[in-house]
Amino acid sequence: MAARVAGFEPRACQQEMAGRIEEVIERGGRFIAESGTGTGKTFAYLVPALRSGRKILISTGTKNLQDQLFHRDLPVIRDALARPVSVALLKGRGNYLCLHRLENAAADEADRGGRTAAHLEAVRAWAERTRSGDTAEVQGVPEDSPIWPRVTSTTENCLGSRCGRYEECHVNRARSEALDADVLVINHHLFFADLVLREDGFGRLLPGVDAVIFDEAHQLPEIASSFFGVSVTSRAVVGLCRDAIAEEVRERSGIEGFRAAVDGVQKAVADLRLTAGATERRAAWEEAAGRRGFQDALAELRGRMRTLVTALEHAAKKGEGLAACWRRGSDLSERLALFERDPDADAVRWIETTRHGFAFHITPIDTAPAFRQHLDEVRKAVVFTSATLAIDGRFEFFQSRMGLEDADTACWASPFDFARQCLLYLPPGLPVPGAPEFTDAVVDAALPVLNASRGRAFLLFTSHRALQHAAQRLRPVLDYPLLVQGDAPRNELLGRFRDLGNAVLLGTSSFWEGVDVRGEALSCVIIDKLPFGSPADPVFQARAAAIERSGRSAFKDYQLPAAVIALKQGVGRLIRDANDRGVLVICDPRLRNRGYGRIFLNSLPPAPVTSDVSDVRRFFSADTGA
Repeated sequence: MAARVAGFEPRACQQEMAGRIEEVIERGGRFIAESGTGTGKTFAYLVPALRSGRKILISTGTKNLQDQLFHRDLPVIRDALARPVSVALLKGRGNYLCLHRLENAAADEADRGGRTAAHLEAVRAWAERTRSGDTAEVQGVPEDSPIWPRVTSTTENCLGSRCGRYEECHVNRARSEALDADVLVINHHLFFADLVLREDGFGRLLPGVDAVIFDEAHQLPEIASSFFGVSVTSRAVVGLCRDAIAEEVRERSGIEGFRAAVDGVQKAVADLRLTAGATERRAAWEEAAGRRGFQDALAELRGRMRTLVTALEHAAKKGEGLAACWRRGSDLSERLALFERDPDADAVRWIETTRHGFAFHITPIDTAPAFRQHLDEVRKAVVFTSATLAIDGRFEFFQSRMGLEDADTACWASPFDFARQCLLYLPPGLPVPGAPEFTDAVVDAALPVLNASRGRAFLLFTSHRALQHAAQRLRPVLDYPLLVQGDAPRNELLGRFRDLGNAVLLGTSSFWEGVDVRGEALSCVIIDKLPFGSPADPVFQARAAAIERSGRSAFKDYQLPAAVIALKQGVGRLIRDANDRGVLVICDPRLRNRGYGRIFLNSLPPAPVTSDVSDVRRFFSADTGA
């Protein structure tokens, strides 16, 4: 390894972790491992995976980590071991070009002119030369471009073996390679799609492997909740309408009233969004249902959907595209009907509104029984690893949420020298987070730190409102470049942050994890308050109520450990390398004046703690020799 990886050095913790994973792959069972930053957990599980000679499925938290594993880490390990192991990368179908839908998009008059047309032309040019069809290859078309849902497929709108381009399908090719590979890299969303949806021709991944390794496993409970539940989104309904029109143009059913049925659904969707309220929020179903006009608008959408489904049923015999739309419409209509009656006692019904749309959800309160049942059915060796799974050295919270009470556990601390590399600063005299002046006080406490660090900082907030207020305060007084989440895509902001070298970046939840900035560009992380979940969140309320009914404490057994995991993620942005140095600032006085503050502090890296800003200045002056 040392001959192939610059700066590689043997680490006992890495070797111990690799040995434990090797044992699990060999004998079976379930193993949970927290591996602190710098342990080298990726190599610690890749080496035994490739050495095992078994068929291994590796599931990661993000597509970026998937690409890193496949294109960078796996080739290094395979070369070092000199083993002829075949590897494959498989993403969700929405990441692959659909040739049929590309044809439809090219024929749609609505896509002619403007940026969408330019993006479509770029995709069409790339489509002529790509082999994989992976949309990550395309340059110059942003991830949020409206063209992507038009030229990729979903489970609902895929024509399957009835498609005229079936033999050329990029998704089919990727799946075929995945089924043949010794090591397959996917992501958590795709894992649960395979586990729960059992899509035709795709539900064979898990039964075909000998072991599963989950990296970034702390994300699994929330992802599992979305897949074990039921959802209906305005985007799905509007997408059905758009595809129905495209297929009608293509296949010409001639069904009378077809376009009127589509238009009726689109209008009903817009009207329902208006009755749900202007704000973007997550709310209990009862709150939304009590709004004036909501129930009538929902009934209108249900009626319009039935009319459209009837029209599609008559049109289905005219072509496979229209038949697929009929099946999608029937499924959406059936799911929509579920929201007209109360859910089971073990689930919660709620609504999410965005600027232009809405989503209805029925979410299970506890996903552990379903996940445990699926694991028991397949009986594979399963490894769960992350830098943030334990609370004060204990794993009960993660185990209870995933039904893994019988799993073996181990924890390896980071090998970094936090006593030398890091300083934890707790500003004195700050008000409680609920006080109206709290964010102003956070900015006031941050300014001397930012001057000492010469920029080079993340300011992480628990709400967009606090972020925007802090941005307004900092713009006229900050001497360093200011980057604010929402002003540009995340990857663009991170690129600018690295390039500038002295910037201050303000972010919320999406910057608390999955962000890796090494070196001096990030020398300070400032966190406004402990990341407790919102007590107004409908899923939290339902889970808290269920915990209380069982005789336990919702705060102690759910809200507190979830906040500790989230804080550990945010803190983990700072020290990413053995040569990094930096100051961590947490502005929440509850760390000091509440009994549970000790649990947070005990779960953080063992850095020196101070409440004197002059210690911060001395820490940074050591960088310059001043």
